[in-house]
Amino acid sequence: MKVLFVLTSHDKLGKTGEKTGFWIEEFAAPFYLLKDNGISITLASPKGGQPPIDPKSEEPDFQTESTKRFNEDKETKAILSSTVKLDKVNQGDYDAVFFPGGHGPLWDLAEDKNAITLIEDFIKNNKPVAAVCHAPAIFKHTKNADGTPLVSGKKVTGFTNGEEEGVQLTDIVPFLVEDMLKANGGVYSKGDDWASYAVEDGLLITGQNPASSELAAELLLKRLS
Repeated sequence: MKVLFVLTSHDKLGKTGEKTGFWIEEFAAPFYLLKDNGISITLASPKGGQPPIDPKSEEPDFQTESTKRFNEDKETKAILSSTVKLDKVNQGDYDAVFFPGGHGPLWDLAEDKNAITLIEDFIKNNKPVAAVCHAPAIFKHTKNADGTPLVSGKKVTGFTNGEEEGVQLTDIVPFLVEDMLKANGGVYSKGDDWASYAVEDGLLITGQNPASSELAAELLLKRLS
C-alpha cells in the first residue's frame, strides 16, 4: 500500500511577520503509525524540497513521543527535505492521500489548483482523502463530479473556531476552517477543544486538531486494510 502525504510550502503567518508552516505532530504521528504498519509513504508539497515547519510546533510544550522520534530520525528528516513537487504527482501511483495541518495550508493548499485536482482525482477513483486540523482547508474549492462542494452532506471536522480563538489567530487567518466547512454544506461536528476527535464519511477522513492526527491515521489505516 502506498500513501501520499501532501505538506504546505507556505511559511508566512499573514502579515504578522511571524513564521508558520506545517505542524510537526500532525506529520510525525500519522507518518510513523502508517510506516510502522508497512505502508510506503511519499512526501510532496507545492514547491517541492523542504516544507516549512511551524516553529511553534517545535516548542517543548508541544512535544510528543512521535515528535521526539522525528527529532532523532535523520532518515525521515532527509526524505522531508526533498519532497516531490505537487505538479509531478499522479494519484494513480497511490492508494490514499493524507494532508497534515498547521496554518500554512490555509494560504497555499486551499487555493492550489494541483492540490484541488489531485483530491478530486482521488475521490473519482474511489480512494480515501484524509486531512487533519487546518488541512481540511483543502476542501474550500474541491468539487464532486456534479459541481457541488466535495464536503456537501458529508460528516466532517477540522480546527474549531474556539481553538482558533484560543491561539489568537481568528483575525489573522484568511478564513476559519469550521465556518468554511459549514458554508460548503459539510455536516460539521467537533469534540472538546484540543481533545482527540476524528470522523469518517465515505472516502473522507478528517481530524479536528493536532491531538487527532494519530486517530485520523488509524481510520485511514483501517480503511486501507
